[in-house]
This record gives sequence, structure tokens and C-alpha cells, in this order.
Amino acid sequence: MTNSLLDRARAGDGRAFGELTAPHVRELHLHCYRMLGSVTESDDLLQETLTAAWRGLHDFQGRASLRAWLYRIATNRCLNAIRDSSRRVRAEPVPPFRPPEPSRRGDLAWLQPYPDAWLGQLRDVTPGPAARWEGQETIELAFIVALQRLSPRQAAVLVLGDVLGFSHAEVAGMLDSTATAVKGALQRAHASLSRHRDGLRHEPSGGPGSATERDLARRFAACLADGNVDGVVALLTETAWLSMPPASHEYLGPVAIRGFLDASRRWRSQTPLTLVETRSNGQPAFGSHLGHPGSGAGRPAGIFVLTMHLDRISGITRFLDQDSDRYFGRSGVGGTAEGPDA
Repeated sequence: MTNSLLDRARAGDGRAFGELTAPHVRELHLHCYRMLGSVTESDDLLQETLTAAWRGLHDFQGRASLRAWLYRIATNRCLNAIRDSSRRVRAEPVPPFRPPEPSRRGDLAWLQPYPDAWLGQLRDVTPGPAARWEGQETIELAFIVALQRLSPRQAAVLVLGDVLGFSHAEVAGMLDSTATAVKGALQRAHASLSRHRDGLRHEPSGGPGSATERDLARRFAACLADGNVDGVVALLTETAWLSMPPASHEYLGPVAIRGFLDASRRWRSQTPLTLVETRSNGQPAFGSHLGHPGSGAGRPAGIFVLTMHLDRISGITRFLDQDSDRYFGRSGVGGTAEGPDA
């Protein structure tokens, strides 16, 4: 960043503002996603962040880096959104068939998948020395789910400190707090995260994108598309689970999952199910269509994201909202890095 570029942006030059913020836009969007678990909301919060930065650029004194200043704005916008009680009101989709009674009801209606294609657009930013989580782990669904179950403040200090590597003093400055308070919140976040992640940990054989992972995912897709419920169940661990955000239904164990898949198979009867390979949250995924998408008759039917453990599938997350289908066919984040109209 050069002073002349900053001066031009402060003088109302939208192009200069775009050049200043462009290197940070994608990572800010991912930051909002980690905080909110929702791509739809992250689109909105990114634009709010850029608008606030554009309007408040004269307040940027350069005592912290521009990147840290933008993260301060984005984090506080996210915290405000989480506190907004209206965010918690979301209609649950009505299934077209009678599903079996779920094993339990989940509480994360806002969870959405994050396309791996967007992760490839992130610039290579080395986290600060405070970072303690590996980059791959911090985008996986297990981590995102666990973050949503922390208090908003704990989630903020954990992402800013452990994931992005900002120091306690830097995080305190972003949250108008003290380094001591941040350290305490981070310790509580570690304890809470450990409890929430116990049932979600997985260990993919060969690592993300390995031949073993790809083969297992393709076997799953072939069985599901063919209506071979026994074949799908044979690929599951004994503790496997199936969830369907934004619906609250969750099925735990192969027997419960079989019951749901049988009901779904009977409902669609002779309607073809087409699965298109993709990736989400660093994990194998499939976009699904009912009918024949190549002929224009197919309709989107959600995104399947698979969680692996060794040579088995330990989790199936089927995202039902239409926004998820739209995002996986979209090439970029809503809006641009260029400053909004003053």
C-alpha cells in the first residue's frame, strides 16, 4: 500500500479504494463465513464491511495495518449480525415425503457449504505466530459447526487469534477489549471447542483429494444415484451421521440413515438422481439434480458434502437450501472490491 493510493482513496477515488482492498476481499469473505456459517450472510457482511471502510477511510490512521483495520470492521459487523434476534428466525423446509423420526434435532439452520473453487482464489497469506490451526482444518465443516456453537465473542477471538494469528494485543484492539480479557476468552473458547468437536473429528485416508478419498466419494455417488441404499450404508462408519441444513433433522448411525434414505428413494421412485462431482469446505461434495439436468428438465436438489474417516464415510451433510445450489454454479463473491458510491 502506498500513501498516494491511500490519499487518492480518501479523496473519493473509487478505483484507488478498490486497489487498496482487492487483496483482502476474498479472505474477508471467508472470515465472515467462519463467523456466521452462512455464505448468503457473508455476501451481505462483506459489502457492509467495504461500505463502512469506504465511508470511514479518513479514520484509518495507519497505526495498525490496513488488513487488521478491515478485519476489525468485518468482525464487529459479524458480531452485530449474530446478535440480531431476527437472524434466528428461518423457515424450515417442508419435505415432499414423510421422513422417519430423526435421531435428534439440530440447531444450526444457518449452515451453508463453502465452494472450494473460492478457496483457490485466496492469496497466500502466512498466518501470524499466534496461529495454532492448520489452514485446511479451519474451513472443514466440523470446524465451522463447532465455531457456531461457541459464544460470538469466543468465536471471534479464536478465529482472529488461532486461525489468523493476530496477537492478543491486536485482537484486543479489534474488539475494544484488553489483552488479558482476550486471553481469558481464548482459553474458554479452547475448552468449548474441544467439547463440541469430539463427535465430529475425522481422519481421511491419504489426505484431502487423495485417490482413496476420491474412490470412496465416487462409490457413494454411484450407489446413491442407483437407489442402492445397502451400498451406501456399507460405506458408513458405525457412528456415521446425516444432517440436512436448514432442516433440523439429524440421523445418527447406519440404521437411522438407512431409514431416511429408504424413504427418500421410495419418494423419488423412477425419477433419476444425477450427482455432479465438486468440492466444498476442503471435502468431497456433489451437486444433485432430480430429473435430467442435461435436457433442461432437471431441478437442483441440494449439495451433498461427505466427511471421511479412514476408508469410510463418517458424515453426510445434505444442504437443502437453493442458495447453496446457486453458489456452486457461481464464479465469484457477490459485488466487487471497488468502493461503493459515496
